[in-house]
Amino acid sequence: MIGRFLTNWRKRTRVQQVDAYFRWTLNAIPWLPVFACLQPVADAAEDRPSALALALVALGASVVQGCVMIKVLRHALLHYVGKGPAPRRLPAVSAALTVVVSVALGALMALTVMHGRDDRLPMMALAAMAAVTPFFLGYSLIVSKQRFMATLGLVGVVLTALGGLLTQMWGWSLFFGAYVVGAGLWSFVIGRPSGWTLKVFWELDAARSTQARLAVAEERLRFGRDLHDVMGRNLAVIALKSELAVQLARRGRPEAVDQMVEVQRIAQESQREVREVVRGYRKADLGAELAGARSILRAAGVDCRIEGEEGLRLEPERESALGWVVREGTTNVLRHAAEVRRCTFRTHVDAQRSVLVMTMENDGVAPPSSAALHASPASGLKGLRERLEPLGGTLAAGPQDGGRYRLTVELPVPDEARGGDQGRGGGPVGTGAGAGVGVGVGAGVSLGAGDGAIGGVSDG
Repeated sequence: MIGRFLTNWRKRTRVQQVDAYFRWTLNAIPWLPVFACLQPVADAAEDRPSALALALVALGASVVQGCVMIKVLRHALLHYVGKGPAPRRLPAVSAALTVVVSVALGALMALTVMHGRDDRLPMMALAAMAAVTPFFLGYSLIVSKQRFMATLGLVGVVLTALGGLLTQMWGWSLFFGAYVVGAGLWSFVIGRPSGWTLKVFWELDAARSTQARLAVAEERLRFGRDLHDVMGRNLAVIALKSELAVQLARRGRPEAVDQMVEVQRIAQESQREVREVVRGYRKADLGAELAGARSILRAAGVDCRIEGEEGLRLEPERESALGWVVREGTTNVLRHAAEVRRCTFRTHVDAQRSVLVMTMENDGVAPPSSAALHASPASGLKGLRERLEPLGGTLAAGPQDGGRYRLTVELPVPDEARGGDQGRGGGPVGTGAGAGVGVGVGAGVSLGAGDGAIGGVSDG
């Protein structure tokens, strides 16, 4: 039996164990009057039958009170922590039983005084104090503090007045009323903090559950964002090269085979990157992304220039964020700039602000339509902002004069990130000249067949 109890106990969560401990502790308190009445019953057995009857009534009502309070406390605690309604009928039953026990013990004390057995009064007074504890214990968890104190004060005044009027012993009545008020306050001090502690524990448990759900949601957003960033550009390149291969095949050009081989390679690379995204290990390399962007844009017949600082040493998180910017910017150029012919990546460090500024600018942007102007921000650009925000970076994007589109990223960098040889505004790393006649013609067909969306305003 003990082994089964321990097994069930270990299956509970920490919060459930704390909850059970407090409930069992509170449920034990209503049984104190039962033990307190045992001695008066034993003493009354030596006296007249009327004294024994009163003592047995007090004992029996205390036993029933203990059984009732198990349900009262269960519902009262659920109500206090906000998990159920307040009990209505059971507290009334508990109040009636409290009155029965108190009256029986009061009459028993009066008989004891009449027979000159004052030595038994302390034990009876202790039993009377314990008799009012269960009701006030449950009542403190059902009503507000102000209402509890008002009820307790009213009970003390009524008991004092009734005792004084019936016995004409005003000093003793005042003491008894104060005694009951003290018992009620003791019950309040036990019950209310216990309920408050349980409420705090359950709120912490709910907060932890909410935190876990938010972590799952955040991971889903990260996965969706990474999958979009990984597959967006690759799918755009696959579509571009596939259409180029179709055009070359229709003209009987052998370069169509090379384009399909490239499509196969990109598809295999996409599979590998998707697996890395699933594992959560993927990091975008800035140098690799710049080289990939230049190669892809050259294949599309775009004159791509990369200008920037040399000797930059960035932290992996910052380099990865900039790599994603290059990837997403290249994807948007391929998808949405129908007549793009030139694209420039510029990187420089603003020494006064210790900020690295990366600018990507391309031409071939159609005039924005009214629908595009009122469109919601693209999910790709939103994902980039989410990547840059933890690093203190900002992103701005929008069309410029002359059919150009500019994407600008500002990212704080420490001074030690810059190398000794700084080539601000250095010469072009490479151009798109001589990209190939076949490639240029096919790329023009592919880009011209797009949906005509303005470059960079929206993405896939």
